Amino acid sequence: MARDLSAAEGERFEVEDEEVDIEQVVTRGRIVLCALVTEPAGGLEGDLRSTVHSWAESMKMQAEIISGLGDNRPRGLGRSLVTVLGHPLTAESTAAIAARITKTGGNIDRIFRLAKYPVTAVEFAVSGTETEELRTALVTEASALGVDIAVVAAGLHRRAQRLVVMDVDSTLIQDEVIELFAAHAGCEAQVAEVTAAAMRGELDFEQSLHARVALLEGLDASVVHKVREEVRLTPGARTLIRTLKRLGFQVGVVSGGFTQVTDDLKERLGLDFAQANTLEIVDGKLTGRVTGEIVDRAGKARLLRRFAAEAGVPLAQTVAIGDGANDLDMLNAAGLGVAFNAKPVVRQAAHTAVNFPFLDTVLYLLGVTREEVEAADMHVDDAPR
Repeated sequence: MARDLSAAEGERFEVEDEEVDIEQVVTRGRIVLCALVTEPAGGLEGDLRSTVHSWAESMKMQAEIISGLGDNRPRGLGRSLVTVLGHPLTAESTAAIAARITKTGGNIDRIFRLAKYPVTAVEFAVSGTETEELRTALVTEASALGVDIAVVAAGLHRRAQRLVVMDVDSTLIQDEVIELFAAHAGCEAQVAEVTAAAMRGELDFEQSLHARVALLEGLDASVVHKVREEVRLTPGARTLIRTLKRLGFQVGVVSGGFTQVTDDLKERLGLDFAQANTLEIVDGKLTGRVTGEIVDRAGKARLLRRFAAEAGVPLAQTVAIGDGANDLDMLNAAGLGVAFNAKPVVRQAAHTAVNFPFLDTVLYLLGVTREEVEAADMHVDDAPR
């Protein structure tokens, strides 16, 4: 069958062969076009070479023809996607990561830049080594190089992750909500000390919650409105949620904080799910107690499973994001657990860690490029971040 390999302005050549494979890459304004064809019948390989070289010369292009046997060798088993985040991402870091991948027996099939700001994000497609082995090998390298590295198994499930559940305090928002309440009660330092110990995993969360909330006894309920106004979203939070919703994800939050704040965030941000503890209010005053089911470490994992069931999403297709020790069960239960600017114990236990102060960098771990985010944002009135 005659096949055409078309070029600019309608120029083309025809060869009597079968086209087996074709791939084109454009980088920095330079085009690389590769075609794998069967050997021409009747000893016409010389004609093919002559035709290709003449055509390339007329187009001011370079051509190389390599003879071989059979199709490309199949890639090795074990396929992973390695996302590297750096600010900056240096040539030295990239070379060290590539060398480490090679030492594990992996082959880099493709490198693609996902974003150039607010951080540089680059994705390596790797074959020939198992994902867990590769992740283990790169964790130490990432720490030494001062970059973040996420390693996930390649495949359809990566784009199929359809539910994202986040912690709230120091993740979705920059604040610890109970400390905002404590500031109005004049006991901020006491509460902050207990909070820090709990997040490091040094104290039982439920006991620390009751101890901190008790310090709020007698506070006027009007402070709830003030605290809502004081809450500061983490940079990139709106972009992350907006983009996920456009991609068809469902998004929820679970918090060891309070429904008095998370219900407001759910309405403002268009979240699908929200669950937290509830401050008891009687006669317009905080009683220093919480009501209902306590959202603690185990509770967050339980709620992730509940949200997934309600959303009709398998647990393997969920993403969880958090920063504290009470997020660990949730991070480990999710298909992908992301430690966001987390405590050391959380970074070590999570599937991957992001240590940059932009929440929308999580999108790059899902293979979403900055260009895709910005293209979608051209259709809305609000700013990208």
